Order: sequence, then C-alpha cells, then structure tokens
Amino acid sequence: MKTKITLLNKTYEFNSLKEILAKANEEKSGDQLAGIAANDAQERLAARHLLADLTLSDIRNNPVLPPEEDEVSRVIEESINEKIYQSIANWTVSDLRENLLAESTANQEISRIRRGLTSEMVAAAAKIMSNLDLIQAASKIEVVTQCNYPVGHKGTLAGRAQPNHPTDSIQGIRASLYEALSYGIGDAVIGINPVIDSAESVKQILQMTKEEIDRFQIPTQNCVLAHVTTQMRAIKNGAPSDLLFQSLAGTEAGNTAFGISVGLLDEANDLIQKEGTATGPNLWYFETGQGSELSSDAHHGIDQVTLEARCYGLAKKYKPFIVNTVVGFIGPEYLYNSKQVIRAGLEDHFMGKLQGIPMGVDVCYTNHMKADQNDMENLAVLLGSAGVNFLIGVPMADDCMLNYQSTSFHDIASVRRVLGLRPAPFFEKWLEKMGIMENGILTKRAGDPTLFI
Repeated sequence: MKTKITLLNKTYEFNSLKEILAKANEEKSGDQLAGIAANDAQERLAARHLLADLTLSDIRNNPVLPPEEDEVSRVIEESINEKIYQSIANWTVSDLRENLLAESTANQEISRIRRGLTSEMVAAAAKIMSNLDLIQAASKIEVVTQCNYPVGHKGTLAGRAQPNHPTDSIQGIRASLYEALSYGIGDAVIGINPVIDSAESVKQILQMTKEEIDRFQIPTQNCVLAHVTTQMRAIKNGAPSDLLFQSLAGTEAGNTAFGISVGLLDEANDLIQKEGTATGPNLWYFETGQGSELSSDAHHGIDQVTLEARCYGLAKKYKPFIVNTVVGFIGPEYLYNSKQVIRAGLEDHFMGKLQGIPMGVDVCYTNHMKADQNDMENLAVLLGSAGVNFLIGVPMADDCMLNYQSTSFHDIASVRRVLGLRPAPFFEKWLEKMGIMENGILTKRAGDPTLFI
C-alpha cells in the first residue's frame, strides 16, 4: 500500500491507512480535538491523492480496527459478499467514486456493488467527493422499508413527528402530536424522547400514541426513544411498541459506553420480532452522529467520518426501518460551524444510503455552535434533493425538552412543496381523507391541531 506522495515539491508520508483516512477528511473540529486532522489544506490534499489511488483491497487488507479486536469490525467483515468483493477488489477509491457518479450506474447496480463494500471503503469514497457528488450519488439510491407502512420511495419525503415534552406530560405530548399531524408530519414515525427513562413512563407514552394511531387510523408507527433495555422491560410489561430504538457507535468500546453490545441488540431483536406490535419486517430505529466515539474516548484514533460509516455497517445487520444521524446535536467540539454541519449531513446521508440504510437526518444544531436556522433550512433542501428518506419535525424547530434546534413541522412541509415531494403513499391518502392535503398540496385546514380535538 502506497503511503508516500510528493506534492508541490514537498514529500508527505503517512504511517497507516487510518492516518490517510483521517487527514483526507474535510476539516472537522472533532478530528482536530482528537489530534488526527491534517495540519493544513496541502497535507489534506496530499492525503486525498493517496486515498484516491488506493485499491479497495488495500482498504480491506489494512483494517483501521482489526476484527479480532472489535465486534463492530467483525459484523462489517462478516457481511461482505465475497464474490462481489472479488469483482471490485482491484478498483481504486477513485474508480468507486466514478462508478457511483456515472450516468449509466443506477440504483440496481449500486445495490449490487454495496454488498462487496466495507464501511471503510464507503467512508473513503465520501472523502474524495464534493458536496454535489454526495447529493448526486445518494439521489440515485432508493431504500424502501416497512414497519406497519412503507417509507423511502423515490419522490417522497417522510417526517418523524417528535412531540417531546420537558416533563413527559401525556397531554402535552398529545397536543404537540396533533400539531405535527395537522402539517402532514408523522409518516416515518411518531417518536418521543422521554425525560424519564423508566419502563412505566415509556409504557404510558406508547399506550397514548398507539391509542391515537388507532383512534384516527393513522398509517404510521410508534416508538419511544429510551435506552433499549428500558424499552425491553416496557414491552415485557405489555407496552404496545412498533419499533425498538437505540443510539449506535462505530466501535465496540463506543457501544459499551452506550450500555449496549451486539449480544444485547440480538436479544432485543428477538424480543421485538416476537412481541412487537408492528407487522414488519423492519422493526428497528437507530440514531447516530459524528463524534460520539470521541466523547467516550472510544475512537481508537479513527476519524469521525469513518466511524460514522461503521455505525451504518452495524445497523444494517438488523435491517432497520429508519436510521438518522443527529447531525449537529453534539455541538461545536465535533462540528464547529454550519459549513461542517452541512458537509457532515451530506456525508452521513450518502454513506448510509450506499450501505443500504433507510437514511434520514435530524437537521439540527446546538445554540453554542456557529450556525443558525437559515443554515438548517439550506441543509434540509440539499438533503431533499439528495433523496433523504425523512427529516425530524419539532414544534417551531425548537425542541423544548432536548434544548436544541431542528426543523419544524412546517419546514418539512415547505421542503416537500419546493421540491415537489410527497408524503409516504399511505400517509398521503390518509391526509387527503382528513382534508389536510389535496393533490400533494396542503389545504387551508393544514396547521390546525383542533382538527383532532
């Protein structure tokens, strides 16, 4: 594997693939915090030149975290289709990029190629792509999944209704949910982040959302985003849960910090398959986000984009219904400003889709980050153009429980309108029945939550 290059009369030598991947990355404050970022733009360019010329076999034969040391690496390695891998092993990373962007390469061919790729190969391709490259390649990929109802069809944009409440008030959550539904949001999932991580509280929220789904015959699914072990206890106590949720990291140590392991996820998967209330077959909801591994000193010197790609390599083992990166949630330690957030959102969406993940994005930022709502609206439109499966909707784009800024219910409706996108098919028919939408356009009744009172 070539690790040395001369560029503009200066020779650069890197110690490993791990270092090349890190220094080829777009500027990220998290990589700088970890001490693994390129020193300047010229070193970044040198690393990219090297990376572009590496073969896919170079990447597989030089693992950033060996499978014998990490269970996430083992999951990724075990998922590879050897026949397909052998057919592309001699491609360079540049060849992979060119194939993905070629006009003749459609969704079916990308679906075949992905079965021979490791997550590190996917991350490598992202690092030598421009923002427009990431949009163009991802826009070709369709990943349709089904919990109770399907989402992910081309030409659609679903929304997760996130009616959080600072005290888990059932009435408060219900009121916020009505507003979401009135704007046509909730086809991806009705998903609540609880304040109280107890099985009883989770059960109460699940029961309420299931009652509302049944009452209004809403074609969607419910989920409460507590720790997976809390959800498991709630389900065993009779809670009506369509989906199981869990945050993922890209290393075994990172997942240990989250209180999970592959063994635990396997156990939870068996439970939701047997006792969940959805028809399936896709019964998982995962969240990720660049930088989480560094927070728990579980990054092993690997850059945050590569680690994020590995999250999706783990997620696909469980055939999830939806996955989203919470792109700017952690803060400026990992993504300093709007430029870094926008880049990360496009990277994450592309890397998830290329690995067959039904990818959404929480287009968000924290208040101590150099970003504002205009930046989030820009990213939402870019992701809509890229074919993102779903976005997150919170009242007025301001989550009163998690204390961060996201996209509002009406923001998602606006992105649909501007880009000519529709809700998920069954959900659109329901919106028409309720008088909220007609021919893909919101009616005068939209935005009025009293429709449900």
